[in-house]
Amino acid sequence: MSVRNSRREFFGRAAGALATVSLFQKRAMGRSAADKPALLGGSPVHTGSWPRWPEWRQAWEPRILQVLRSGQWYRGSGEQVPRFETAYAEMLGAKRCLATASGTTALIVGMYVLDVDAGDEVIVSPFTFIASYNAILFHKALPVLADTDPATLTMDPASIESRITERTRAVMPVHIYGMPCDMDPIMAIARKHGLAVIEDACQAWLAEYRGKKCGTIGDLGCFSFQNSKHLPSGEGGAITGNSDDLIDRASSFHDCGRPYGNFKGARPNFTRGGNFRMQHFQAAMLLQQLDKLREDTVRRRENAARLSASLKEIPGILPARLPENSQAVWHLYPFRYDADKFHGLPREKFIKAMRAEGIPCLTGYQEQYFDGLLDEAIASRGFKRLFSARRLKEYRDSFQELKGNRQVCGTIVAMTQNLLLAEPTDIDHIGEAIRKIQAHAAELAKA
Repeated sequence: MSVRNSRREFFGRAAGALATVSLFQKRAMGRSAADKPALLGGSPVHTGSWPRWPEWRQAWEPRILQVLRSGQWYRGSGEQVPRFETAYAEMLGAKRCLATASGTTALIVGMYVLDVDAGDEVIVSPFTFIASYNAILFHKALPVLADTDPATLTMDPASIESRITERTRAVMPVHIYGMPCDMDPIMAIARKHGLAVIEDACQAWLAEYRGKKCGTIGDLGCFSFQNSKHLPSGEGGAITGNSDDLIDRASSFHDCGRPYGNFKGARPNFTRGGNFRMQHFQAAMLLQQLDKLREDTVRRRENAARLSASLKEIPGILPARLPENSQAVWHLYPFRYDADKFHGLPREKFIKAMRAEGIPCLTGYQEQYFDGLLDEAIASRGFKRLFSARRLKEYRDSFQELKGNRQVCGTIVAMTQNLLLAEPTDIDHIGEAIRKIQAHAAELAKA
């Protein structure tokens, strides 16, 4: 072999070795960037987008234009609202449905026909959107707070009876985040004490409890179709029930007190009422999304099950427990965060680290009874006339007893429902991001 060939082979081997070293270095650097939290300068786990919400389809537009061009926008004429009411009742397995202007107005109407009046008390979950409180206050009734079960994030049935007084008229379990409350014991307690049950199912379309859809178990169920909801029309709501008498009365009250069905009087203006009506273009929007709701619900459930299986393996991450034989629809997907398993990394900083990894999340509801709303209500002239000073003080003091709810509010982390419409591989990024944060939690806590 010539010296020239030997030198060529030597330099070729050397160049190959250098290239191999360079490749290993690049891979190592890539792994280092991937393993390092994005908040500390690493690469985020999820770099793509998440499904947008709400989703509009051009195929739905002709029916909306048809309604607008008809001039029949008010529910007193036209057919879209009655068609939606029939379809929605059938989908849930309810006898009747009444469409309303919003989920809040559905609650207001429902409580009115269940005879919640000024000076009454309604037992409600504290872990809920503020509309649950406001609808009760609208009737000058007192929203008495049952505690939250930290395992389920819903009303703790064991805390209900201690809240019942001679003024208690109804119980309002809230299927928050689309997770069913444990309705059997709640219904048993209500029936034992002669109380009405109005389900706040405003986040629970198609959620199921032991073979029944949420919103069909109590005396009445209430739903919301606000912009963020799984079945959106900007605003809108519905009341479902199996009593013709109650839905007839609700129909009358929501439509200025006009007679309806078997609920009628000797004169046209025989009863009280308001205007809480849905419009036809809203109903046309909703009707066209019912099949999509069913399809999306299947996808959310599959992805939520995949996510829960992953998160259950991570110390310090506690997904919510559902009642036996129940199915959630996950308006938000929540879990409780134990900072002790993350080297004391505060929840707020954990959320910041998650967002840096491309995983949007939030803290969820806080202890709203300390925000001033209820203090304002019980300090008003009306409530002071209706309740004794002693009762109002006892009521205010009772907020300190909500230990389960305090634990939930201080530890919850949640992700909005649109994430659960993503591809399964994207769902896996959520657990991957949490594991990365946990592995570097001590560094993140100091940063």
